[in-house]
Amino acid sequence: MSELILIRHGQATPFEADTDRLSALGEAQARVVGEALAAEDIHPTHVIHGPLVRQRRTAELATGSGWPTATLDPRLSEYDGDGLVNVLAPLLTGYDPSAGRLRDDFLRETGGSERNRAFQKYLEAVAGAWQAGTVTHPDVEAWAVFRARVRASLGDMLRLPSGSTVLAFTSGGVIGLSVALALDAPDGTALNLNWRVKNGSLTRFTFGGGRVSLDSFNEVHHLPPELRSWR
Repeated sequence: MSELILIRHGQATPFEADTDRLSALGEAQARVVGEALAAEDIHPTHVIHGPLVRQRRTAELATGSGWPTATLDPRLSEYDGDGLVNVLAPLLTGYDPSAGRLRDDFLRETGGSERNRAFQKYLEAVAGAWQAGTVTHPDVEAWAVFRARVRASLGDMLRLPSGSTVLAFTSGGVIGLSVALALDAPDGTALNLNWRVKNGSLTRFTFGGGRVSLDSFNEVHHLPPELRSWR
């Protein structure tokens, strides 16, 4: 049998001009991930990361002694969150008054946990419309395209030789969708899981012989409370 561990990148900077980099907290989380994997005496045969800076940097900071050279898989990139917020959201609020109210609630908040909560509600509405295909734009990757590339990447990893230990550094949307695919769950489950994936978390699968089993989801016990975050 083989093991696949999906690792969500450390905390990024979603409300800043450059959203694709690790915060100081995110860098600390990445280092602890590496320490936790070393403490488990895990010796990966494959280390893979997506193309985003936050994914690659997390892999770099977590990499332990003797690990194989990390390889890039562009299919592990996150869905286009900036596109959802900057392109699709204005289209949705243009005809959906309820989405407009959620946008206004978010804009009224200036910081802290209330701003995060308001943004989350707004983002969930936009992402739901994106997944359903009710709001689209040529410049934003469609849900079906995102689903197909993640499914293809997951399939390639699950076909690696018996005895493989695979570490894949990616993002919450990819992890949520991978779990849904492994469980043969409805697409809506993928987004519901995505919202719960914490920074620096581990999600584990056992695979082999054409089968895959989910062993754990969203582990964060390796992170002390002060290093836990989900955005």
